[in-house]
Amino acid sequence: MSTFRQTLLGIAGLMLNAFVWGVSWWPFRYLHGLGLNPLWATAFIYGVSACAILLWRPGAFAQLLRNRPLWLIVLSSGATNAAFNWGVTVGDVVRVVLLFYLMPVWAALLARWLLHERFTPLMGVRLLLAMAGAMAVLWPPGGGLPLPRQPADWLGVIGGFFFALNNVMLRKYAHTPPEARGLAMFAGGMVVAGGLAALLAARGMASPLPAPAMGWMLAVSLLSLGFLAGNLGLQYGAERLPSSLTAVVMTAEVVFASGSAVLLGAEHLTAPLWIGGSLILLAILLAAWRRPALSLHTHPPRETLT
Repeated sequence: MSTFRQTLLGIAGLMLNAFVWGVSWWPFRYLHGLGLNPLWATAFIYGVSACAILLWRPGAFAQLLRNRPLWLIVLSSGATNAAFNWGVTVGDVVRVVLLFYLMPVWAALLARWLLHERFTPLMGVRLLLAMAGAMAVLWPPGGGLPLPRQPADWLGVIGGFFFALNNVMLRKYAHTPPEARGLAMFAGGMVVAGGLAALLAARGMASPLPAPAMGWMLAVSLLSLGFLAGNLGLQYGAERLPSSLTAVVMTAEVVFASGSAVLLGAEHLTAPLWIGGSLILLAILLAAWRRPALSLHTHPPRETLT
């Protein structure tokens, strides 16, 4: 396959993943209205996907057990999906998505730690822009410190951190069997979200698992197919494209999320959200600047999401 075609397919895979994540708040809220907590929904969705991987590649489980570094992908992918899906279900969609996209901050620090990447002045500019954008989003109308004020805000920040870790780990261990990496991502969503849901339900802090019903079971099955396709697209694109380009393409999720929330009447965009979102997006777009390797006719370098 030519590099040009591979790059286009990688971008298409990332766009598919961005679309699924961007509009997923609506079906998760629909399921929540049927009595299915977003954590339980996440566990079911990724459980179905994990079973599909095992049916397709029965040896994936043994490969996952042998490749212990992939266990960190289980944790990071699970935490990402649990935090993000929970946040967009119970909180302000646009705020959660923007705080989720503080990835330049976490990715730069993680890449420096895990991949020993050099910290550059431009990287520092991106971090400052991202942090300034977060402050604009979080600034209280009545004054005070710009800190997360709602549980959903924290879920957005936590989800973004683990998403950055997940992308860095996918690049670091791209040499491992792809079916083992795919299983690690899906099993993580099932194990982390399901375990957290069970723990919170036992403590009376979340709703218990509802009785089987055709409505939510059918919705979960359809959503499972969407997330399976989206996550496979993410894995395909993240492995084959420079992380700077991956970061840029994935910002389409902000457009899908905010656009769908506004069109469906769930949210209203305010000036702080516009300002903060613009700064955060600019920080991510700067990751693609100064990189001639982004040409579709050249082989992309193996870099991390910084």
